[in-house]
Amino acid sequence: MSIAQNLERLHDQIADAARRANRSETDIALMAVSKVHPVEVILEAYAAGQRLFGENRVQEFAEKSASLSSLADAEYHLIGPLQSNKTNRAAELFHSIDTVDSLKIAQRLNTAAQALNKQLPILIEVKLSHEESKHGLAPEDLPTLLNALAELPHLEPHGLMTVPPWSEDPESARSYFRQLRGLRDQQQRLHPTLTQLSIGMSNDFAVAIEEGSTCVRVGTALFGKRTYPPAAQ
Repeated sequence: MSIAQNLERLHDQIADAARRANRSETDIALMAVSKVHPVEVILEAYAAGQRLFGENRVQEFAEKSASLSSLADAEYHLIGPLQSNKTNRAAELFHSIDTVDSLKIAQRLNTAAQALNKQLPILIEVKLSHEESKHGLAPEDLPTLLNALAELPHLEPHGLMTVPPWSEDPESARSYFRQLRGLRDQQQRLHPTLTQLSIGMSNDFAVAIEEGSTCVRVGTALFGKRTYPPAAQ
């Protein structure tokens, strides 16, 4: 199937999941995860109507961005871990950083955004599993970071994101999604801008929508399986 056909199918599936959860599909964004894929698939998805894209690596997207300058209304989010020495470039390249997981990274992003004279939306990545390969802030540290963000005027915390352990069973992710929603709801009373929940990927986005996702991050179901070069593995 073409990317345009995959997009249409995904929107239908998102709409079905939203109806089951008594939600409006307009409240759920579809992010096309284009990491490792070439610029051509981004252009093809854009031509089919897609506007929101997620990339995992600052350097990889820096190399792609020169070929995407004509897509004026496209929006690019960083959804991979951010190293402190890449914060300046990330603030310059991306419309949002969705993986902030420490005060150090937040402070460096705030300084970079100030230099660029911009307000930078961010999501806080929370680690809810015990997998060493996963990144994110410990749930118990979330209140402290949110309070500290109040002193960083060039950052706009919009919500939370997480990546649950991989499983072929989508239901295995439900408890992680539910836990993140609980954290968001708890902190939103003190921090009203925390409205977003970036949860759900190709295999479990329907469950994520049932648990309150406002953005599902879909790569494989849209672009097909990735072929990783040795350096990207």
